[in-house]
Amino acid sequence: MADTATSDPSTFAGRAAQLRARIDAACRRVGRDPAGVALLPVSKTFGVPAIREAVAAGYRRFGENKAQEIRDKYEPLADSGVQWVMIGHLQTNKAKDVARLAHEVQSLDRLELAQALDRRLQQEGRAIDVLVQVKTSTEPSKYGLAPEALEPLLREVARMDTLRVRGLMTLAINSPSPQAVRACFRSLRQLRDRVRELGIAGVSLDRLSMGMSGDFECAVEEGSTEVRIGTALFGARQYGDAYYWPEGPAQKA
Repeated sequence: MADTATSDPSTFAGRAAQLRARIDAACRRVGRDPAGVALLPVSKTFGVPAIREAVAAGYRRFGENKAQEIRDKYEPLADSGVQWVMIGHLQTNKAKDVARLAHEVQSLDRLELAQALDRRLQQEGRAIDVLVQVKTSTEPSKYGLAPEALEPLLREVARMDTLRVRGLMTLAINSPSPQAVRACFRSLRQLRDRVRELGIAGVSLDRLSMGMSGDFECAVEEGSTEVRIGTALFGARQYGDAYYWPEGPAQKA
């Protein structure tokens, strides 16, 4: 019988357990080991109490879309061992905060940003893991590197001791068509496989960060090693997405 403390959907632990079960089932459908897929809670707009509940449930890594939120939450949660993961579009003038406070960046999408992070990380005496964000959809509102630009960027970043490339990230198209969504995930996996064959020194492409609250099962079936889940874990957001993406609409993590 399931532990009622971890199956209650009114609690973070209960929702996480339900999501974990769905991730595991998606893995089994395609013959994957469920241990190969991590769950990254996306805590954007949610405050310290919500994150502490997640920490109590055993989670330590949290995704954020804005450098300002990482900065605001860093000190109040410094005693909890939280590791902050930047998953949103990052402006170069925000590299200072991310280089100082973040454990990982999953939205590296241009050389200019890599150079800005490298300079700041050198000043901080730190090195961090990064995933390169690749654009796999045709939506103008989506950020990401063009697939054909991936190899040149990886070769440049490989020269930077402060940035450890661990894999790729993408946002699927916001579409009611499962086939269109699946195609985005499949294209990233196939791109990863092609580029990995080049054997670029200092670059690891073992990780694929793909899938959010509305499409994570499809992403897992296509090879995701980490799904970024916000609303399905924390509930409805306190602010609309327009507040976080003033440039245009975006999908919900």
